[in-house]
Amino acid sequence: VQLQASGGGLVQAGDSLRLSCAISGRTFSTYNMGWFRQAPGKEREFVAAIEWTGPSTRYADSVKGRFTISRDKVKNMAYLQMSSLKPEDTAVYHCAAAIYRGYGLGESTSDYDFWGQGTLVTVSS
Repeated sequence: VQLQASGGGLVQAGDSLRLSCAISGRTFSTYNMGWFRQAPGKEREFVAAIEWTGPSTRYADSVKGRFTISRDKVKNMAYLQMSSLKPEDTAVYHCAAAIYRGYGLGESTSDYDFWGQGTLVTVSS
């Protein structure tokens, strides 16, 4: 499975941005999708996740109410719609895929099996 994230850029505080993640390879398999981010000098942290089989989603407290994760199974795409962006949202954002095992959405990097390269989001104040 290959993941390709895109959509990052430089925005101002309060702006919106949508990140995309293209999924290719063994796309006939079912995967939960997640977004993580890593700011300079910090560890990679969980942002959001969405389950393959249903509408279940999970968000980090820091983005709840501002970010929305979604997916398009037909197009094999995952998205992260980010609104009301803050300077502290500045980071490299990575999409990840977890083989669906039926026990819910993970928030740890170890819960995910495949990773894409990151896309940089910079929010200026």
